[in-house]
Amino acid sequence: MGAHAQAPTRETTLTLLLRQGQVSAADLAGQLGISVQAMRRHLRSLEDDGLVESKPMTAGPGRPSNIWRLTALGHQHFPDGSESFALGLLNSMAATLSPEAMASLLSQQALEKASRYRQRVGSGPLRERIATLAELRRQEGYVTELEPDPDGHGWCLSEFHCSVQRIAEEYPVVCDQELQLIRHTFPDCQVERVHWRLEKGHSCGFRITPDHA
Repeated sequence: MGAHAQAPTRETTLTLLLRQGQVSAADLAGQLGISVQAMRRHLRSLEDDGLVESKPMTAGPGRPSNIWRLTALGHQHFPDGSESFALGLLNSMAATLSPEAMASLLSQQALEKASRYRQRVGSGPLRERIATLAELRRQEGYVTELEPDPDGHGWCLSEFHCSVQRIAEEYPVVCDQELQLIRHTFPDCQVERVHWRLEKGHSCGFRITPDHA
């Protein structure tokens, strides 16, 4: 591209990162025909919006540079047909199955997913296990934060973006499945919902407290 190439749009930068994975600001600047300084400003703006993140990269002698990639939120920026497929599948199931059968199927799914979660989180201290769960949820598209419960006995897991929000709006039973999923993942804890997006909260939140607290 020549010097008069248009400044990169958000879509162009995000698409390059989606296709190429991890890219330096210099590489992006070269592909878009702009200065590295302008590219860095652009990336910082996307970083402020939570769409991209950077990490140090050392490539030979000299000062380390940053390499950029999409965050989970950045990946969610792109259309995903899986949500529409899941809604269609649930609609078909609801038309042919009783509410009890639907609930049973979703409960079974929660048990199976909780088993996979437990394998991933291991059996270490509760703080480490919950932190691992929070990271797993982020990888699934949730915007998840973890903080100590104000009472000092447990932890609060908050999800500010739900990757199944549209499905949950039509099938609130999915939210019950999410609660059961976390309970099965931490069988040595009490898990309760403390706020809920479908009740006009700005996040879904779960309090996780060890049984011995």
